[in-house]
Amino acid sequence: MFLAAAQFTPVPRDIDANAARMAALITEAAGRGAGLVVFAELALSRYDLEAIAADPERMTVTPDDARLAPVREACRAAGVGAVVNAPGRGAGGSRPHISSFVYGPDGTLLTRYDKLHLSGAENDLFAPGTTDGRFTLGGIRFALATCFDNTFPETPERAAADGCRVYLASSFHDSPERLTLYAEMAQKHGLHILLANGTGTGTGVDNPDRPACGRSSAWLPTGELVATAGDGTELAPGGGSELVLTDVRDQITLMADPAVAAIPVRECAEPLVDVRTAAPGLLVSGLVQDARGAFAHLRQGTLRRLLAAQESLPDGLRLQFVEGYRPLALQRRYFEEYTDELRAAHPDWTAARIHEAASRYVSPPDIAPHSAGGAVDLTLVTADGSPVDMGTPINASPEESDRACYTAAPGLSPAARANRRVLSAALTAAGLVNYPTEWWHWSYGDRYWALETGAAHALYGPKEPAG
Repeated sequence: MFLAAAQFTPVPRDIDANAARMAALITEAAGRGAGLVVFAELALSRYDLEAIAADPERMTVTPDDARLAPVREACRAAGVGAVVNAPGRGAGGSRPHISSFVYGPDGTLLTRYDKLHLSGAENDLFAPGTTDGRFTLGGIRFALATCFDNTFPETPERAAADGCRVYLASSFHDSPERLTLYAEMAQKHGLHILLANGTGTGTGVDNPDRPACGRSSAWLPTGELVATAGDGTELAPGGGSELVLTDVRDQITLMADPAVAAIPVRECAEPLVDVRTAAPGLLVSGLVQDARGAFAHLRQGTLRRLLAAQESLPDGLRLQFVEGYRPLALQRRYFEEYTDELRAAHPDWTAARIHEAASRYVSPPDIAPHSAGGAVDLTLVTADGSPVDMGTPINASPEESDRACYTAAPGLSPAARANRRVLSAALTAAGLVNYPTEWWHWSYGDRYWALETGAAHALYGPKEPAG
């Protein structure tokens, strides 16, 4: 997954204008391959404590505020997530918070984080939060922190202990020297760190005549700085902007991860149905077939969501079903054949490394979503069934496609990038999750789905079709 830190100078006291700017940056970042966009501290309102204190009713927001509709719609349309830092309205008329609203690729709220550690004049206006910020997206567990939070060593320490791989910091630092702590944090705790820092001046800050220093940046877990923006001094309010992108796609959760196998299954006994008869409006490809027609079966719940996704597609596009259910014996054969290929190509690799590499492309049989009937391989086609550019053929391996099969792969054509976004937005909104190494693989109800969505258990275990 690619992440983007969006740096711009907000318009004073104009939440509508700033939300529109955020929406445009989300769209731009998605076009460059980002799966998540992060904004600086109080980017929605500007870091303007005087304005917030003078009119808290107008200058504070809730996650479902109508003024944030452009942001939510941009996420949904582009199929990406966003971390929007804003003056968050307190419950029941209590003091507001400095809040990060995390919106998912379907535009709905994934989580809200309220800044734990307030600084200076913030204490006179805001209330501190009480819990750490955590969420999972694209198989990656993220930690959230806001500016002064980052000066407390226990903040990144808890993030690493909680299994977070990426640490997102929304800040309003006014000195480049303050940014040096992030490299040390990344190296010490083995975290990818993405900083979205503010630009322009604020009110209520320690140095009112000293603007925020920009330089939004990304660090690898080694502490290496891999991307940085300018200082932002040339950015007028509402004017230019800059995006910093970083790649954490190697940090996705693979099917071989013990966390997937650890998910319990509470089988709901939902039957497998043949999509060819149960959903005659769904176009079925002849690419994958078997004598018993097992490939054309899905759990009812997965099929229902698939049809809902198809209904939401833009005019002129439809889904093409390629493969659903896969018997355990066939899944085992596919996995063993691919591990044999990898073993022959890499005789120096350990068995554990081969197993992990194989799981990028074929699920280990004991947890395979296809064998539970919850997974489907599919693509987009035109209304008459003609193929559209998806960047790679369906079922292209990471080796033969140079990882272009990864859903968020860089270097795709604009058409392929746009088509993947359309597919992702429709299926995500319908409740399915993607396996990020295969743009065509989506599932519902299986263990991987449960891990991705935070469900307490999977709904579907290995299944045999009736008869």
